Amino acid sequence: MASPGADVATSPFDLDRPQDYALWRERKLSEYPARLEDLIVEVRNPRRLTPAEVEALRARCRRANMAIYASPTGDDPDKELPRQLGIQLGLLRPDHNLGADQDAISSLTVRSDALHQGYIPYSNRPITWHTDGYYNAPDRRIFGMLLHCVRPAAAGGENYLLDHEIAYILLRDRNLEFVRALMHPQAMTIPANKANGKALRPDCPGPVFSVHPAGHLHMRYTDRTRSIHWWDDPLTTEAVSCLKEILHGRTAWHLSARLEAGWGLVTNNTLHTRTGFEDGECPRLLYRARYYDRIADT
Repeated sequence: MASPGADVATSPFDLDRPQDYALWRERKLSEYPARLEDLIVEVRNPRRLTPAEVEALRARCRRANMAIYASPTGDDPDKELPRQLGIQLGLLRPDHNLGADQDAISSLTVRSDALHQGYIPYSNRPITWHTDGYYNAPDRRIFGMLLHCVRPAAAGGENYLLDHEIAYILLRDRNLEFVRALMHPQAMTIPANKANGKALRPDCPGPVFSVHPAGHLHMRYTDRTRSIHWWDDPLTTEAVSCLKEILHGRTAWHLSARLEAGWGLVTNNTLHTRTGFEDGECPRLLYRARYYDRIADT
């Protein structure tokens, strides 16, 4: 019988298939990029990638579930830049989340209007470890994410990055039962989001680790300490504590990146953070798009 959270019997993430997992783990670690620079791909025009550029980005995502593109577009604010780049990578189904613009792309900059006030991505405060869309219902899981930098902050605003598959490996190396606990369908619940007595979103329970129908690992996680409910049993408590210790450590797998103007990050929704920042004369502006798709052919 497949383990909790495993949708596909042939996946190496099925806890009942340790030999498949061992082979996958060996290959994953042997092929993993050693430096942030190994994830960077220079692209001439994000709107029209060459076949070689598409393959270079996908190759890095196969190895690390993420890639950084460096383009010469600078502070061009055209939102077609990230949208068209995403389409070329198979990111076709955007998530129209609360706070996003009408085109489903969020303009991440410091904002104080009623809709965005109180949401940390629209402030200059640091954001701790998370995957995007962790509060989405299971039928709206976020598998892909794109960040495009129009203007970086005057100071700060770096991202720490950690492949969720690496986090899985490090946790499983500690204790297989920790992984099993975090595959429980009610391992992590995000309480309902309410405003003026109206529910904007219901309670959202779900696993931390689950398996995509094609066999890929999906992670749903936030490091927040308020407005979160963990499954109340000792093993889950230990598992969460161990995962937090892994995330807040500094291993060879933890990478730090600062996106410059015209640069972007494409990922299969890997773990990431953002440091606090200070704006200069022109405020920091990044575009963020979330997708129900993984990057194609990864």
